[in-house]
Amino acid sequence: MNSQTTGLRVASIVFALFALGHILRLIKHAQVIVGTHHIPMVVSVVALIIAAGLSIWMWRLSSKT
Repeated sequence: MNSQTTGLRVASIVFALFALGHILRLIKHAQVIVGTHHIPMVVSVVALIIAAGLSIWMWRLSSKT
């Protein structure tokens, strides 16, 4: 396994962990407050889609090399 493959797999796992965090927020309806602003749940939905997509994409790239 070369370093590029390893890097892509590590990045894929990191993005997968972020996606899992957003899934947990959506399941538990956890409120996120930054300063005095409440972050709506739709932000986690968008972030989940992006993080999951990047995770899958990077894992597939690591498998091709």
